[in-house]
Amino acid sequence: MIYYLSVQLKSDASFSRGDGIPGMLDSEIEHDAAGCPELGARRLKGLLVEECANLSFALGPERWEPWAPVAEVLFGRSGATREGAARLHIGAASLPESIRNALHAEVRAGRLKRDEVLAALTTIRRQTAMDPSTGAPEHGSLRSIRVLLRDTPLIAPLRFRVAPSESELALLAACVLAVRRGGSGRNRGRGRISLLLHETAPSDVNHPEIAKLTQTHFHTFADALREAP
Repeated sequence: MIYYLSVQLKSDASFSRGDGIPGMLDSEIEHDAAGCPELGARRLKGLLVEECANLSFALGPERWEPWAPVAEVLFGRSGATREGAARLHIGAASLPESIRNALHAEVRAGRLKRDEVLAALTTIRRQTAMDPSTGAPEHGSLRSIRVLLRDTPLIAPLRFRVAPSESELALLAACVLAVRRGGSGRNRGRGRISLLLHETAPSDVNHPEIAKLTQTHFHTFADALREAP
């Protein structure tokens, strides 16, 4: 069974892949063969797992106890065998399928180059460390980082091995809404994001009705907490 997760960029974001371009760029973002930017599956799952851990800490052992097995079903256990693996498989978040397919076709036909696609959806930000004693930039500290432009829509598939229960969707919605920032530079104003759940691939992630499914499942989570002894 497939659900979808939309990623709305509220500010420019840098989902670095850990390398750069010598002499030009210190940090490159994740992108595919046609230059379409992506938010990798492992990184996206990490954001959700991190917020799940934050919920566990905030609620405390007693209130979290009923949700612990639900979290294990959703995200699995570290080092788990296949039998103990997560029921939820999170795919990479990429451009909407129609846009991505069109760009791939243009690159294959030679009408666009990969670097042109990437440049159209990103920009380069430069930053440097300052010497607190002099107020001048520190020597050799200038860094060039590629960032994905705000409002670029990304969508990831969420594949469940079996149909998810109400409690699984409720906890997932709580984790989804808890994510507020992602990528590098989150403490420098970058990477402000908003995630939402969808039953079908959304055609417009900015539609005013688009958040209803996520809110409905989150209210299930919130009501369960209020009713707990």
